[in-house]
Amino acid sequence: MEDITAEGMSEIVLWVKPEPFNFGALHLPPHSRLSLHNIKKIVVYSKTKGQLGFPRLSFPVWKHIACNKLQMTEELAWMYFSLCDLLSEKSRDHFLRWDKLFGSCTDQEEKDKIRNQMTVDTLHFVLLVFIQHLNKISLRSSLIPGEEWPARARSPSPDLENRASPSMSRSLDEHNHLSFVVSNLSAMLELLTNPDLLDRHGEAMVPYDAVVSLAWLIGGSVDRRCSATPMYDLATMPALETATGYSRDVNAFSFKALCSWIQGSLGVNPFGISSCIIGGRRLSWPLGDDSAVDGSPTNSSLIGSRLVSNENYAPPKYKTVILSQLCKRTIGRTGSTLRGSSVKVHRCHNSYIYLLAPMRSVSIQKCKNSTVVLGAVETTLQVIGCKSVKIIAVCRQLIVSTTTTSAFHLLTPNQPLILQGCIHVVIAPYHTFYPQLEDHMRAVGLSAHPNSWDKAFSIDKDYKDDPSAWHLMDSKNFYLFNIPFDMDGVTKAIPGELPYVYKTAVQQREQHISAWQSSVKEAGLSKQQRKQFQAIVEAKFQVCWSILQCLIINFS
Repeated sequence: MEDITAEGMSEIVLWVKPEPFNFGALHLPPHSRLSLHNIKKIVVYSKTKGQLGFPRLSFPVWKHIACNKLQMTEELAWMYFSLCDLLSEKSRDHFLRWDKLFGSCTDQEEKDKIRNQMTVDTLHFVLLVFIQHLNKISLRSSLIPGEEWPARARSPSPDLENRASPSMSRSLDEHNHLSFVVSNLSAMLELLTNPDLLDRHGEAMVPYDAVVSLAWLIGGSVDRRCSATPMYDLATMPALETATGYSRDVNAFSFKALCSWIQGSLGVNPFGISSCIIGGRRLSWPLGDDSAVDGSPTNSSLIGSRLVSNENYAPPKYKTVILSQLCKRTIGRTGSTLRGSSVKVHRCHNSYIYLLAPMRSVSIQKCKNSTVVLGAVETTLQVIGCKSVKIIAVCRQLIVSTTTTSAFHLLTPNQPLILQGCIHVVIAPYHTFYPQLEDHMRAVGLSAHPNSWDKAFSIDKDYKDDPSAWHLMDSKNFYLFNIPFDMDGVTKAIPGELPYVYKTAVQQREQHISAWQSSVKEAGLSKQQRKQFQAIVEAKFQVCWSILQCLIINFS
């Protein structure tokens, strides 16, 4: 890339990428065996295994380390490995190819053979297991208000308040991510660095390839807001070589200089949540009002609602859409604003939300008594702290934590991850469609096969299996779902096929309805009798519906 002027130096900013932390750092305390000492050993051991371990780590090598050295289960080892593969910047064709291979397997032995062919970037993987410490619970931090991520004693953090935007709450995830990276940057660089690489003064150096790997977690910009530039390109610019300690002769950086430059340049993500709230475009999407009484709309359900997108300034890769604090609303959207965006649905209550588009990722947090219907989600659907919600989605990965009395209707090639704090989570097959669904699935690299919706992997805070957290939906409670919008498209049915037990339940119910309609027709009722009969049926329905609502409220 072209060099910049001295005046442009002040516009350079580094920022923490949200996806590895949001979807790679599990909402659990780190596994007891994933200490810094053991993670360093992963790097050392991998390098002794030749091409099976470095620069790309094969699953058999990692499985050996995890199961035999770190005392993990094979399922847990695969979970970390598959998360790293998911978060790698691979093409959609890459994922479709592996989906096809897994979809052709008839038993676990064949799946194991496919798994053993997979590799991930070794340095990305060790960074992934290291950032599991993001959610480490510290006695000291729990006793000191406002100091959730205390600095390591040997690497004190600079004043993070100077890095934050005026409205950036310390409780925002991105603030925690920034604080974690600043506090642990030295340790992360140590993981990526060859201890034998020294300059002529005996000082440690960081190879260029290690900085490329670190750029998996850290992004950069030369204009603070309008574009994204890889950190390794910034660090090797002639104008910055002194600051970063870059030596072209050995293609490496001074450890101290690089660490100092990164810490000094880290700031708020210009394309993150807080920046989107401040500089994004307000979305004037029409909202159906579910709070109207006797035909008179109320304004209380609009108070505090926020719909905003950074599409007006962010590069396509970093588009963000926020839907926050919708109450008793119905919203249905498709189109370019959602396409390819990372979407956050936050604190929505008693609402129906239809986002029918191919999206990058979706995070649903602290919602209650709502139904969310999603199009195709390219990477991860994350649900945190929700209660009594129904989520209907096609996604590559589902991760659920601290969520209760909620139902998920899924089409996904990967095992749903059910983490600590989940109670009465119900999982069921995907049961709806809209005309553009299959086009949207192709756009994000998803297909109907394989579908692992019913193979959830549940773990508690001690990384033990917790089967009580979830269960499959009883077929008696399974109904098809109709999306109430018209649009053009070729999809005419649910992608794939319903599992037999659910398909049979639907068919039996349809037969009962058909028999009922025939009975009514054959009864020979007069027009007045049909009118009276309809009124009785509707009254009984309202009574049953009221009872059901009371049961739901009491149960939740």
